[in-house]
Amino acid sequence: MVTEAMPVDLLISGADVVTFDDAGTEVLNGAIAVKGNQIHWIGPAAEAATRFLPQETIDGRGLIAMPGFVDAHVHTAQQFLHSRLPALRRRGELKNPVWSRYLIPFESGMGPEDIYYSGIAGYASMIGSGTTCFLEAGGPFPDEMGRAADEIGIRGRIALSTMDMDESIPAGSRFTTEEALRRNEDLVERWRHHPRVNAWLSLRQIMVDSQPLLTGMSALAKQLDTPIHTHLAEGIYEVDYSIANWGLRPAEYLESLGVLNHQLHAAHSVLLSLHELDLYAARDVSACHCAFNNYTMGAPRVLEMIHRRIRLGLGTDGAATRGSLDMFEVVHAATVGQQALGGTPHHIDPPITHSDMLAESTVGPNVRTVVIDGRVVMKDRVLLTVDFDSMKEKMRRQYRILMERFAEAIG
Repeated sequence: MVTEAMPVDLLISGADVVTFDDAGTEVLNGAIAVKGNQIHWIGPAAEAATRFLPQETIDGRGLIAMPGFVDAHVHTAQQFLHSRLPALRRRGELKNPVWSRYLIPFESGMGPEDIYYSGIAGYASMIGSGTTCFLEAGGPFPDEMGRAADEIGIRGRIALSTMDMDESIPAGSRFTTEEALRRNEDLVERWRHHPRVNAWLSLRQIMVDSQPLLTGMSALAKQLDTPIHTHLAEGIYEVDYSIANWGLRPAEYLESLGVLNHQLHAAHSVLLSLHELDLYAARDVSACHCAFNNYTMGAPRVLEMIHRRIRLGLGTDGAATRGSLDMFEVVHAATVGQQALGGTPHHIDPPITHSDMLAESTVGPNVRTVVIDGRVVMKDRVLLTVDFDSMKEKMRRQYRILMERFAEAIG
């Protein structure tokens, strides 16, 4: 009896497939069959040749097929600030805290169109280095982030920068507590049913978010069943502020309010005490290790988080401070950083695998083709979803205007 070949939308054939499942499965000379927006089957390429009838085929010979990265902490609005802060650092002119002296003033000078083009540029860069989903930290005009993400074809969770206190913050970036909660709720509802782009709630950080906003956002997260993206334990100034105002370290303060729970996604999480680590584990808080920047803040407790089974992602922290949205480079920085901090406590000599090659030797420009939601969005390093070249002149004009505003804002 002859079995009729099954129609599928896409067949990737001949690649070495690295699944990153719990068993570390790798299929050499493998194939991936895609139906709709889901992987239907993974197996040997020889079997796929007779088993499936694809509408589209990608020749994966000589390539590695792997899941796309999730950038677990990115600032879309800061894309055009690329290279500016490192230049100030090299000249010895950079002042702390960076987020309030430079990042907030920059974001405050942006309009909707600026955010849209920042999104197009940033998300194109992500796709070009193998990132297929992003978690936005929170910025101005998040609907424009969503519009850009929808057009370019990436997955993402957009968010609004949310602050309701501190008179030094530009007025356009602050809301009343009630307005902040309403805007966050409306954003989540507007994007709830999009197939790829949804919205999370956001709290910028404890120095600019009042206690009523913190507790109100936590209650809203439960009501909407939506996570909250925030910054936590990222600088000594934050720890000092928390101890001076409440006699507690940052995570301890959120715990005292009932805000520290499984719906909180805490970016950076560098300056944690052992007690705060235990709180993260007990409350199932997720964290993000931004390896480009975290080692400038302190000694991140990455291995201790892993040992406590704390949910931990990796993120770029956006293009402003280190300039790259290449998650392969983040992996390299995380590996080298933790090796410097923790060494190699046990002698091991495992066989070299494709996943080792990806973690240690691969960089974004090695990525050839990207598939998101069953759709080929980049093929042979050509972006297929938007005419990026036609937008470049407009982006250059927007960039010059933004830099003028930024120079005026920081004096």
